[in-house]
Amino acid sequence: MTELPSPTNPPAPLGSAPPAAPTLYIDADACPVKEEVYRVARRYGLKVYVVANAYIAVPLREPLIERVVVEAGPDIADDWIAERCGPLDIVVTSDIPLAGRCLTAGAQALRPTGRPFDTASIGMALAAREVAEHLRSFGQATSGPPPFAPADRSRFLQALDAAVVKVRRRPPAPPPLRPSTEGQIAAPEEPKGRPED
Repeated sequence: MTELPSPTNPPAPLGSAPPAAPTLYIDADACPVKEEVYRVARRYGLKVYVVANAYIAVPLREPLIERVVVEAGPDIADDWIAERCGPLDIVVTSDIPLAGRCLTAGAQALRPTGRPFDTASIGMALAAREVAEHLRSFGQATSGPPPFAPADRSRFLQALDAAVVKVRRRPPAPPPLRPSTEGQIAAPEEPKGRPED
Protein backbone atom coordinates (compact mmCIF):
# COMPACT_ATOMS: atom_id res chain seq x y z
CA MET A 1 0.00 0.00 0.00
CA THR A 2 1.42 3.36 -1.00
CA GLU A 3 0.98 6.26 1.36
CA LEU A 4 -0.43 9.34 -0.33
CA PRO A 5 1.44 12.66 0.04
CA SER A 6 0.03 14.95 2.72
CA PRO A 7 1.22 17.97 4.75
CA THR A 8 2.73 15.56 7.29
CA ASN A 9 3.98 13.19 4.59
CA PRO A 10 5.27 15.36 1.73
CA PRO A 11 6.41 13.70 -1.49
CA ALA A 12 10.10 12.88 -1.62
CA PRO A 13 12.25 15.10 -3.85
CA LEU A 14 12.95 13.69 -7.27
CA GLY A 15 16.00 11.44 -7.25
CA SER A 16 15.98 10.96 -3.45
CA ALA A 17 15.89 7.56 -1.73
CA PRO A 18 12.50 6.30 -0.53
CA PRO A 19 11.87 6.54 3.22
CA ALA A 20 13.01 3.67 5.39
CA ALA A 21 10.34 1.02 6.01
CA PRO A 22 10.41 -0.66 9.44
CA THR A 23 9.19 -4.19 10.02
CA LEU A 24 6.68 -4.60 12.84
CA TYR A 25 6.89 -7.60 15.18
CA ILE A 26 4.02 -8.47 17.55
CA ASP A 27 4.70 -10.64 20.59
CA ALA A 28 1.18 -11.84 20.03
CA ASP A 29 0.29 -13.98 23.07
CA ALA A 30 -2.34 -11.95 24.96
CA CYS A 31 -1.48 -8.79 22.98
CA PRO A 32 -4.54 -6.48 23.11
CA VAL A 33 -3.49 -4.10 20.32
CA LYS A 34 -3.05 -6.32 17.27
CA GLU A 35 -5.78 -4.49 15.36
CA GLU A 36 -4.08 -1.15 16.04
CA VAL A 37 -0.81 -2.54 14.65
CA TYR A 38 -2.64 -3.68 11.51
CA ARG A 39 -4.15 -0.21 11.06
CA VAL A 40 -0.76 1.49 11.17
CA ALA A 41 0.81 -1.18 8.94
CA ARG A 42 -1.89 -0.69 6.30
CA ARG A 43 -1.44 3.09 6.41
CA TYR A 44 2.29 2.88 5.67
CA GLY A 45 2.46 -0.43 3.78
CA LEU A 46 4.61 -2.22 6.38
CA LYS A 47 5.36 -5.88 6.93
CA VAL A 48 3.96 -7.36 10.17
CA TYR A 49 4.97 -10.63 11.84
CA VAL A 50 2.43 -11.92 14.37
CA VAL A 51 4.50 -14.32 16.48
CA ALA A 52 3.01 -16.79 18.97
CA ASN A 53 3.37 -20.41 20.08
CA ALA A 54 -0.26 -21.17 19.23
CA TYR A 55 -2.58 -20.46 16.32
CA ILE A 56 -3.78 -16.84 16.22
CA ALA A 57 -6.20 -15.53 13.60
CA VAL A 58 -4.83 -12.81 11.32
CA PRO A 59 -6.55 -10.85 8.53
CA LEU A 60 -7.03 -12.89 5.37
CA ARG A 61 -5.68 -11.95 1.93
CA GLU A 62 -3.23 -9.42 3.36
CA PRO A 63 0.26 -10.62 2.36
CA LEU A 64 1.98 -7.96 4.49
CA ILE A 65 0.52 -9.51 7.67
CA GLU A 66 2.13 -12.89 8.36
CA ARG A 67 1.37 -15.31 11.18
CA VAL A 68 4.37 -17.14 12.68
CA VAL A 69 3.61 -20.11 14.94
CA VAL A 70 6.69 -21.29 16.81
CA GLU A 71 7.17 -24.40 18.89
CA ALA A 72 5.77 -24.44 22.40
CA GLY A 73 8.28 -23.66 25.10
CA PRO A 74 9.60 -20.79 27.19
CA ASP A 75 11.11 -17.92 25.22
CA ILE A 76 10.79 -19.61 21.80
CA ALA A 77 8.66 -16.76 20.41
CA ASP A 78 10.94 -14.23 22.10
CA ASP A 79 13.99 -15.83 20.49
CA TRP A 80 12.37 -15.76 17.04
CA ILE A 81 11.71 -12.02 17.32
CA ALA A 82 15.00 -11.06 18.99
CA GLU A 83 17.07 -12.93 16.39
CA ARG A 84 15.42 -11.08 13.49
CA CYS A 85 14.66 -7.51 14.57
CA GLY A 86 17.11 -4.74 13.74
CA PRO A 87 17.68 -0.99 13.85
CA LEU A 88 14.76 -0.11 11.56
CA ASP A 89 12.22 -2.33 13.32
CA ILE A 90 9.53 -1.92 15.98
CA VAL A 91 8.57 -4.65 18.44
CA VAL A 92 5.28 -4.64 20.37
CA THR A 93 5.62 -6.57 23.62
CA SER A 94 4.97 -6.52 27.36
CA ASP A 95 7.89 -8.85 28.00
CA ILE A 96 10.72 -6.94 29.67
CA PRO A 97 13.63 -9.29 28.81
CA LEU A 98 12.49 -9.45 25.17
CA ALA A 99 12.28 -5.65 25.03
CA GLY A 100 15.83 -5.45 26.38
CA ARG A 101 17.11 -7.83 23.68
CA CYS A 102 15.33 -5.79 21.00
CA LEU A 103 16.87 -2.54 22.23
CA THR A 104 20.30 -4.19 22.16
CA ALA A 105 19.63 -5.07 18.49
CA GLY A 106 18.82 -1.41 17.81
CA ALA A 107 15.05 -1.84 17.44
CA GLN A 108 12.34 0.19 19.15
CA ALA A 109 10.17 -1.63 21.70
CA LEU A 110 6.66 -0.50 22.64
CA ARG A 111 4.35 -1.70 25.38
CA PRO A 112 0.70 -2.24 24.39
CA THR A 113 -0.06 0.76 26.60
CA GLY A 114 1.98 2.95 24.23
CA ARG A 115 4.86 3.49 26.64
CA PRO A 116 8.21 2.91 24.92
CA PHE A 117 10.90 0.85 26.57
CA ASP A 118 14.34 2.35 27.07
CA THR A 119 17.47 1.10 28.79
CA ALA A 120 16.73 2.90 32.06
CA SER A 121 13.10 1.78 32.30
CA ILE A 122 14.03 -1.82 31.54
CA GLY A 123 16.60 -1.85 34.35
CA MET A 124 14.06 -0.49 36.82
CA ALA A 125 11.35 -2.90 35.64
CA LEU A 126 13.64 -5.91 35.94
CA ALA A 127 14.63 -4.87 39.45
CA ALA A 128 10.97 -4.42 40.45
CA ARG A 129 10.09 -7.81 38.99
CA GLU A 130 12.86 -9.52 40.94
CA VAL A 131 11.65 -7.90 44.16
CA ALA A 132 8.06 -9.03 43.45
CA GLU A 133 9.20 -12.59 42.71
CA HIS A 134 11.21 -12.61 45.94
CA LEU A 135 8.17 -11.46 47.93
CA ARG A 136 5.93 -14.06 46.28
CA SER A 137 8.43 -16.79 47.16
CA PHE A 138 7.71 -15.94 50.81
CA GLY A 139 3.97 -16.11 50.23
CA GLN A 140 3.33 -12.38 50.15
CA ALA A 141 0.72 -11.21 47.64
CA THR A 142 1.84 -8.58 45.12
CA SER A 143 -0.23 -6.41 42.81
CA GLY A 144 -0.03 -6.95 39.08
CA PRO A 145 -0.14 -4.35 36.30
CA PRO A 146 -3.26 -2.17 36.06
CA PRO A 147 -5.99 -3.42 33.72
CA PHE A 148 -5.80 -2.41 30.08
CA ALA A 149 -7.96 0.68 29.47
CA PRO A 150 -9.43 2.37 26.34
CA ALA A 151 -7.04 5.29 26.87
CA ASP A 152 -4.13 2.82 26.58
CA ARG A 153 -5.37 1.74 23.15
CA SER A 154 -5.48 5.33 21.90
CA ARG A 155 -2.07 6.10 23.41
CA PHE A 156 -0.57 3.02 21.76
CA LEU A 157 -1.93 3.96 18.33
CA GLN A 158 -0.34 7.42 18.58
CA ALA A 159 2.95 6.02 19.91
CA LEU A 160 3.25 3.40 17.15
CA ASP A 161 2.53 5.98 14.45
CA ALA A 162 5.21 8.26 15.96
CA ALA A 163 7.70 5.36 16.08
CA VAL A 164 7.11 4.60 12.38
CA VAL A 165 7.54 8.26 11.43
CA LYS A 166 10.79 8.37 13.43
CA VAL A 167 12.22 5.50 11.37
CA ARG A 168 11.00 6.93 8.06
CA ARG A 169 12.76 10.22 8.78
CA ARG A 170 16.15 8.60 9.21
CA PRO A 171 18.63 9.58 6.50
CA PRO A 172 19.22 6.88 3.89
CA ALA A 173 22.28 4.70 4.20
CA PRO A 174 25.31 5.81 2.12
CA PRO A 175 25.82 3.96 -1.18
CA PRO A 176 28.13 0.94 -1.05
CA LEU A 177 31.75 1.31 -2.08
CA ARG A 178 32.55 0.11 -5.58
CA PRO A 179 35.65 -1.90 -6.55
CA SER A 180 38.25 0.08 -8.49
CA THR A 181 39.95 -1.21 -11.63
CA GLU A 182 43.08 -1.94 -9.55
CA GLY A 183 41.16 -4.27 -7.22
CA GLN A 184 41.01 -1.74 -4.39
CA ILE A 185 37.88 -0.23 -2.91
CA ALA A 186 37.08 3.16 -4.36
CA ALA A 187 34.71 5.78 -3.06
CA PRO A 188 31.27 5.99 -4.69
CA GLU A 189 31.00 8.24 -7.68
CA GLU A 190 29.62 11.72 -7.22
CA PRO A 191 26.50 12.44 -9.26
CA LYS A 192 27.37 14.16 -12.52
CA GLY A 193 26.04 17.64 -13.13
CA ARG A 194 24.46 18.91 -16.30
CA PRO A 195 26.89 19.30 -19.20
CA GLU A 196 27.72 22.89 -20.02
CA ASP A 197 26.40 24.30 -23.28
